Amino acid sequence: MIRNIQTVIPGIATSDGAGVKLRRSLGGQQQVRLDPFLMLDEFSSNDPNDYVAGFPPHPHRGFETVTYMLEGHMLHEDHLGNQGHLKTGGVQWMTAGRGIIHSEMPQQVSGAMRGFQLWINLPAKEKMKPAGYQDIQEESIPKVSLTDGRSVKVIAGSFQHGNQTITGPIHGISTAPVFLDVRLPPNAEFEYPIAKELNAFVYTYEGGLEIGSPLKATPKQAAIVLGEGDQLRAKAGTEGAQFIVLAALPLHEPIVQYGPFVMNTRAEIEQAIDDYQNNRFVVS
Repeated sequence: MIRNIQTVIPGIATSDGAGVKLRRSLGGQQQVRLDPFLMLDEFSSNDPNDYVAGFPPHPHRGFETVTYMLEGHMLHEDHLGNQGHLKTGGVQWMTAGRGIIHSEMPQQVSGAMRGFQLWINLPAKEKMKPAGYQDIQEESIPKVSLTDGRSVKVIAGSFQHGNQTITGPIHGISTAPVFLDVRLPPNAEFEYPIAKELNAFVYTYEGGLEIGSPLKATPKQAAIVLGEGDQLRAKAGTEGAQFIVLAALPLHEPIVQYGPFVMNTRAEIEQAIDDYQNNRFVVS
């Protein structure tokens, strides 16, 4: 069954870090989420004043952050000693777990800085697991070239191409996330099976896209939450389309969030604040 549009969550202009300008759809308001997705930010600017201050050291606990760089160069550093250069086409997948303090700072003072940051919740049993970090360069992300100029980058999950199953570099995540970056030429169509038990959404960052059966136009720079079904059907507009597809297993657990901490109870949030203020995050 084709998944139709359930909800549209527009991206709202805001800023984060030390003043980085971005557009936030999921997570723009605390209750506007899609289990297990907590937040999606799109940052996109050719003006260094919009991004050069970056994201100085800050803490996280209880979830995973995924940064996908469409264009630009940022440096990740954390208190565990990890360091990674996030460049055009690359991905940073960080599991905050019990606690991590990290920074993401631009390594450029001109040109375009463009990409996404996604927050994915962790199940209660994994919220206090050790923190971890994966630095994935563009060459490690499979890109599938389809007919008629269509292409798919497989960051997480899998994509069936003929008799071949193409699998992304991210493995072992309990929410079984799917993360695709799809590019379609004008008026091209795209179908992709999404298991009915997964929550899913689409975010178009270039061009125009129609979704569903019958096809309905969707706005750009908005999270398009998909309804029930097991198949995504999309068609690009006259200018083509570039969009990301996200899907994952919902956790069905209570969420209590206080800024960069996402736990299941208020007591756990208070413990996270106390641990951070008393320097207990730095214990690996």
